[in-house]
Amino acid sequence: MSTAIYPGSFDPITNGHVSILQSGLRAFDHIIVAVLHNPQKSALFTVAERTEMIREALGGDPRFEVDTFEGLLVDYAKKRQANVVLRGLRAVADFEYELQMANMNRHLNDEVETVFIMAKDAYFYVSSNLVKEAARLGGDVSRLVPPGVAERLRAKLRP
Repeated sequence: MSTAIYPGSFDPITNGHVSILQSGLRAFDHIIVAVLHNPQKSALFTVAERTEMIREALGGDPRFEVDTFEGLLVDYAKKRQANVVLRGLRAVADFEYELQMANMNRHLNDEVETVFIMAKDAYFYVSSNLVKEAARLGGDVSRLVPPGVAERLRAKLRP
């Protein structure tokens, strides 16, 4: 069985993330969605809330697993016995950052490969930060995030 790790903060998960995960199933049998717990970052949602939203968005599909990790991704990959990291790309600016991360991961563990999947056109511009900002200002982001995420954004940002 081929396994890939799709790491990120997912604060919150967007339809772009879900699209990349669905595309990833064309290449991998099993994808671990690994939510990064970074105490130095101030997230809108807790790690528990983020993992719950991801599980809801993926609808219980057994080909996905949701987990959390801290520290180096390559250490987590070794622990999970996975040697492929799945990353999504939107714009050229993403590629430069993602290439740096992939090369650093390769430097730290040359057995870990990074595979890039392009976001679908409908979500090419969508990021968690843009979604949060638009929602914070009262914008309708319901077509950009799974339904449960839209509800949680409204509850958290517009009480």
